[in-house]
Amino acid sequence: MLRALKTITFLYVPQEDRIAGAINAGHPDAWSCWLTRRLALAVLERATDYIANTSNLAQRAPADLRGEAIAFEREAAIAKTAPAMSQTPPEILKFSTAVAELADRLTISREQEAFRLELRGQSGNGAAGVVKREELQRILQMLHGVVAQAGWLAAPGAARPAAAAVPSDPKPARH
Repeated sequence: MLRALKTITFLYVPQEDRIAGAINAGHPDAWSCWLTRRLALAVLERATDYIANTSNLAQRAPADLRGEAIAFEREAAIAKTAPAMSQTPPEILKFSTAVAELADRLTISREQEAFRLELRGQSGNGAAGVVKREELQRILQMLHGVVAQAGWLAAPGAARPAAAAVPSDPKPARH
C-alpha cells in the first residue's frame, strides 16, 4: 500500500546504525522505514545533482556563478519552509522505529514544476507525494543533517564518533 506523504521525520538510531524515516508519524496513515548508509548517501549525492540540474535559476546564471545561485536557492528554500517545521514527540518516534521496515528504494522524479518523492520498503509498502522544489530541498537538508549526525560524511578511514557522543535525546524535525 502506498500512502500519501504528508510529513516526514528522520532520526538516526545508533543501535541500528540506520536512519529511521517516519512518514506521517502519529497519524492513522503512518509508515516508517530504515534508511541504510548506502541508500542515504546515494540519495544525497544524486538528488543534490538533480536539484542543481533542474534549477531554472542556476541554468540562467553565468557558469562561474552557478554554484552561488544554487546555494542561494537552497538557503531561500530553507527559510521559506521554516514555518512548516515542528517537533515530533519522542514517544511517536519510538513507535515508528519499532515498526519500521527496511527501505528498498527512494526515487525522485520531475512532475511539471514539482517533484514526486516516493519511498518504498521491501514489502512494497511505502509513501509518495508531490512536493515543491523548496520542500524537496528542505527534506534533503533534513536528511543531510541526520547523515552528518550519524558521522557518515567522514572521509574514508576516518574514525567514526562513538555512539556515546550522539545526543541521547535528539531533536528530530518534521516537515
